[in-house]
Amino acid sequence: MNTEPQRAGTSSCSPEGGPGREETAEERADRLWSEMLQEARVCQTGAQILFGFLLSVAFTPRFASLGGFDKSLYVVTVILGTCATAALIAPVSFHHFFAGHDLKTELVHVAGKLIDCGMVLLGLTIGAALLLLLRTATGHPLLAGILTGCVLAWFAVSWLVLPLLTLRRTERNTRRQHTS
Repeated sequence: MNTEPQRAGTSSCSPEGGPGREETAEERADRLWSEMLQEARVCQTGAQILFGFLLSVAFTPRFASLGGFDKSLYVVTVILGTCATAALIAPVSFHHFFAGHDLKTELVHVAGKLIDCGMVLLGLTIGAALLLLLRTATGHPLLAGILTGCVLAWFAVSWLVLPLLTLRRTERNTRRQHTS
């Protein structure tokens, strides 16, 4: 009797592995979880540094002189940062609860959604913090809004559009190679 684990094929249509990989569903889940942890660590560090900075702003002398809109923007920014931090740390909690229950595939799925959510919230936090900073630094709310909009557009392009375009192009090339 063969006790070797079933290996997935190398077809890009296979839910396990993918092109050039031969791994079981469990091996794939382990690999994806490890990769997700690395991604989350990068995002968590940025979110936590920004959040720590934001918390200190309310205790500076300049904060008292901010107008009502800017104080409200600050509150929204802190709340966004709090939510981003929570979403990016949440996969650790899921891992803790799921450990030993053979739910690694589900963990990878849920963690991916949480990291996506955390990245969106982190981008919004950075945008709101930038808007607050530029409004204060330039004294020109319209200019601050335009510059912040441009930066958020760059975030959308570099974090979403470029990866999706690259993925689509790669998938098209893979389909062409399999049909020829």
